[in-house]
Amino acid sequence: MSFWFVGNWRKKHEPALGVAVVSADGTPDPGDLADLLSTCELLRAQASEAGVRLDESAASLEELDQMLPRWRDDSEKVSWLGNDAGLYLGTVIVRTVPGAVWELWPSGQPVVRLASGREFNVVEAGHAWAESGVPGLSQLYAEVAER
Repeated sequence: MSFWFVGNWRKKHEPALGVAVVSADGTPDPGDLADLLSTCELLRAQASEAGVRLDESAASLEELDQMLPRWRDDSEKVSWLGNDAGLYLGTVIVRTVPGAVWELWPSGQPVVRLASGREFNVVEAGHAWAESGVPGLSQLYAEVAER
C-alpha cells in the first residue's frame, strides 16, 4: 500500500547528511570530543594512498585540495569522505585558530564555534568539497582563520 503524503513528508524531512555525537548526559568532554572527531579514517586512508600526510596543519589542507578526486564515482564514498573532510577541517581549525572550539547543536551535529561566536558547519563544507572540490578546504580554512 502506498500513501502519497508519506513521500511528501520524506522529501521535507530527509535525514541530515553528516554525523551526530550524543553523550549519556548531553555534555561530552571537550577533549574526548576533539579526539573522537579527529579520527577521519576514510580520509586518512585516501590521503595515505595519495602520499599526503595529515598532520592537522593548514598545509595538509592544501595537499588534500590537490588530490585527484577518484572517489566521486562512488556516492557512498563521497558521503563518508565528505563527513571525514569536514571533521578534519574542523580539527585543523580547532587546533590552530585561537578561540575555536567544537560545539554540538541540539541535534548532535558537530560544528566549530569561533571566538567571535560564529558557528561554522564544517561537515556541510566537507560534503561540498568531496562532491565538487569547491570551495577548497584550504580556502575555507583561510577564510575562518582571518576572522
